Amino acid sequence: MNKAATAYTVHQLLDELYPGKLGFLTYHSPYELLISVILSAQTTDKQVNQINGILFKTYPKPSDLAGADQLDVEKIIKSTGFFHAKAKNIIGAAKVIHNEFADEIPGSMKLLLRIPGVGRKSANVVLGAVYNKPAIIVDTHFGRVVRRIGLCETKNPDKVEQEVGLLLAPEYQYRFSMTVNKHGRAMCNARKPECQKCTLLPHCQQIGVPR
Repeated sequence: MNKAATAYTVHQLLDELYPGKLGFLTYHSPYELLISVILSAQTTDKQVNQINGILFKTYPKPSDLAGADQLDVEKIIKSTGFFHAKAKNIIGAAKVIHNEFADEIPGSMKLLLRIPGVGRKSANVVLGAVYNKPAIIVDTHFGRVVRRIGLCETKNPDKVEQEVGLLLAPEYQYRFSMTVNKHGRAMCNARKPECQKCTLLPHCQQIGVPR
């Protein structure tokens, strides 16, 4: 089976295994989603969800966060780690959103990448979740699974995005990203993947699986 055929088979199997809408961050607006994604770098979504209630109650609009004192923001987000850089980034992001985009979150990769703290992964989350656009979201879970099943070999996130994106039609990409991510969290974890229980086992090359 070639890579494209494997990708479509995996998409079908995981789409059935994890039905319905999938999401890992709690948010109520595109602004909240974008800020939460920036905060999720090098920490868990669970940790971000624990603090974003008070963060967005304190700064409900981009203009509020844009004018925030960095020390006040750091106190709220400290548990997410790297809080000095993250506070600077989300305040900077809010300023750009407010001043350049009139409090609206842009719907193009080019414009999203102008926002402090936003890389391709974060931008793809927004493009897929908010705008229903094609999006391959490469985090550690996604990268681990697609390498293990043999869809790509590289660990470079940009190259993973490009290579996997070429295997799937645009309309499948965001859903594929979310179900693969979910599977990486639920079953195909880093240290003890549950291979014998895995729906994907007949289609998986088990590359890099601990023995």
